Formats: sequence, structure tokens, C-alpha cells
Amino acid sequence: MKATGIVRRIDDLGRVVVPKEIRRVLRIREGDPLEIYTGNTGEVILKKYSPINELSQFADEYAQTASKVLGGTIIVSDTDQVIAVSGSSRKEYSNKHIDSELDKIIQSKNRYLNDSKIVVPIISQGDPIGSITVLAKDNKVLGDAELKVAEVGASFLAKQMES
Repeated sequence: MKATGIVRRIDDLGRVVVPKEIRRVLRIREGDPLEIYTGNTGEVILKKYSPINELSQFADEYAQTASKVLGGTIIVSDTDQVIAVSGSSRKEYSNKHIDSELDKIIQSKNRYLNDSKIVVPIISQGDPIGSITVLAKDNKVLGDAELKVAEVGASFLAKQMES
């Protein structure tokens, strides 16, 4: 565990403020869920919760299947990092943090498309929880089929979260 040198007191309602610097570094926003753990020596551990991470097996199977059908790279991410990836660019994206461009697309809740990339946010109960990204293979132009595959994947993963 890394010491920060920051001390906070618990208020009368049992709340603790997570310092702005830590929230910025860990990309924790207002309303983000946090998991609470306790350690053997009395520590309390807060961890940013990723609902998509619970679906990593579904996400991985979806990415593999979609990549085989479309031939491109399929990336499934939560709001912080890549959860599953399949295709020729697998090594480049596996376990990487998402960039600010993808974060903005996810938070906007609007799909993004151009000739070589499609991004569809995964929205569960009105909240953006991740995205499906389709990257074109060998300069192939992406079209309606790739968009529909990404939309189906995003909808499927969102439904899994709700059940």
C-alpha cells in the first residue's frame, strides 16, 4: 500500500472525503461506485468498482466471436481500462488504460464512428459503464454491419448487468 501523507477525519455521519489529487489520479468521479475492503491489520481499502469487470468472461467471448466474424479488432472496456480484446492488435490494447478521447465518448453516451473506428458506449440503467470499439482491419472501411455488431454487443453486456 502506498502512503500519501494525507490525513482525513471521519465526520459525524461516517463519511471520509477522498482528496481531489487521489480522485484525479485514479479517475474517480462524483457518483462512481467504490468497493470497500478491510485488511487483516485494520486497514480500510477503497477500490474503484467496475461492473463490466464482473462480465469479463462474456466480454472476452463476445470480442473473440465478433473479431472472427468481422475480421477486425474488437475492444471491450470499462470506464478505466480494457477488459477484453480480440484481433490482430490484441497485444497493443490488452490491460491498457483508456485514453481521454475514449473516456469522453463513453461519458457522452453517444456512439462515435469514422471509416476505421466505431465506438459504442455500454449504458446500463442510464449510466455509462464502458464501451465496445471496433477497429478496421487492413485499411478496410467500416460500415453498417460493424456498427450493428458493436451495438448488439453493447446492448447485450448492458442487459447482463441489469439481470
